[in-house]
Amino acid sequence: MSGSAVLATLALDASFLLSCNRNPFFPSENTQLSLSSGIPNPTPSFPQDSCLQTRNPLPLLFFCSFLRKQIMDHFQNNDLEYVVDDPFGDDLFREDEPQRNDDLDDAVDSEFEDDFESSKPQTDTSALEARNGKDIQGIPWERLNFTRDKYRETRLKQYKNYENLSLPRFELDKECLEVEKGQTFYDFQYNTRLVKSTIVHFQLRNLLWATSKHDVYLMQNYSVMHWSSLLRHGKEVLNVAKPIAPTWQRPGLLSKSLSRVQISTMAVKENLMVAGGFQGELICMYLNQPGVAFCTKITTGENAITNAVDVYHNHNGSMRIMVANNDAQVRVFDAETFASLNTFSFNWSVNNTSVSPDGKLLAVLGDSAECLIADANSGKVTGSLKGHLDYSFASAWHSNGQVLATGNQDTTCRLWDIRNLTQSLAVLKGNMGAIRGLKFSSDGRFLAMAEPADFVHVFDTQSDYVKCQEIDIFGEIAGISFSPDTEALFVGIADRTYGSLLEFNRRHCNFYLDSIF
Repeated sequence: MSGSAVLATLALDASFLLSCNRNPFFPSENTQLSLSSGIPNPTPSFPQDSCLQTRNPLPLLFFCSFLRKQIMDHFQNNDLEYVVDDPFGDDLFREDEPQRNDDLDDAVDSEFEDDFESSKPQTDTSALEARNGKDIQGIPWERLNFTRDKYRETRLKQYKNYENLSLPRFELDKECLEVEKGQTFYDFQYNTRLVKSTIVHFQLRNLLWATSKHDVYLMQNYSVMHWSSLLRHGKEVLNVAKPIAPTWQRPGLLSKSLSRVQISTMAVKENLMVAGGFQGELICMYLNQPGVAFCTKITTGENAITNAVDVYHNHNGSMRIMVANNDAQVRVFDAETFASLNTFSFNWSVNNTSVSPDGKLLAVLGDSAECLIADANSGKVTGSLKGHLDYSFASAWHSNGQVLATGNQDTTCRLWDIRNLTQSLAVLKGNMGAIRGLKFSSDGRFLAMAEPADFVHVFDTQSDYVKCQEIDIFGEIAGISFSPDTEALFVGIADRTYGSLLEFNRRHCNFYLDSIF
């Protein structure tokens, strides 16, 4: 994320604003609004199509959404940095406001929707119900004034992808691989609204992780939730709205208490969960132990946001935690003692990092069209990847350690042979937006590629990425994750009405027998 233009941290409670006798339409220093290149007109005008008119008429409740819209419009071409959103609010900050599902939400009969939301069997969707014609997200198309196909057509036409760089892209389509869509590698299994992903920053979508085909961890408001697909039950495992005190106290360990953390990114590997915060926080906890083992603020600068965290094994087999921040620093911690081991500096904000399976190479992506390959132990840059046209936010390594996938706001994923970095092996294109999520299955057979909204693409690597399954849904995608055994694929949907967790199961040769039960 660009780190020079916008920092807008808004009060989460309108009553707090009133109690402090502040007018929310005239931001002061106490609202923590900081714009390096100017402030939008503080006297807002409300256009007829403004999001202020879509729900409750009380302007206080919509100040955050309106200000986000004003800032985006004002800085669309002036290097927008990031916008803090209230995770408890109704409206998430999308790639662009027109992507909201207002037409879909408003078209649902309110009396029906109240009944639809009140019963768990109705809000959740099973594979059997889907085979019998129910929409996998539970959207009642039969009660709407338009068909699903018509709404999809409208979304594709209206969606506006967010860009940081205005580089010419007319030649990009010629590079992209022609794929065979219509494949089915993973079948729909279940959709639940008992847990709902939320997004703090519209560019950061690593907010869902599966540790088994039955266990999923996702960020929901100020909590990390655990969903058991076996028990069909959700449980809170971490609450960051209240003060957090580390349970580990060791000499020399820079651990400190935190409070009201907005989780911007997370990772769960083996038994360790790591979460990064919007103000530079780092939180680590063991899934089999109560409390937070370690927490701290690793940076307090203006560009403090933690963009990415990763848990990996180095070349010696020791577990490490890697943290990428907007201050252009990548920090490495010991995953057992939480001691700080190293800090690598780069020339731009680092949005994503990933370490090769052998623990030797580090992919570094950020506020540059160029991606870097560095030594994972020293941070020394050993190569560069050129071809993308905008900032990158996602990367993933194939299990063979020779292929790296990078996702970019130019709406493409590039595949690189690490043995020859002169040009990409292939270019995979999304349907309408940036590539914000990439995951290889642990066996290397599939690559899942997520756009900001509506589409997840699953590529068969054995077909040289030509064969593709396209998962077509509606809503912002908070994260994607294969289970470690590759048997399940999970997709988190962030939407005020149809937010949910989708589960897909890998298709095998005995698919017919499975489908009749």
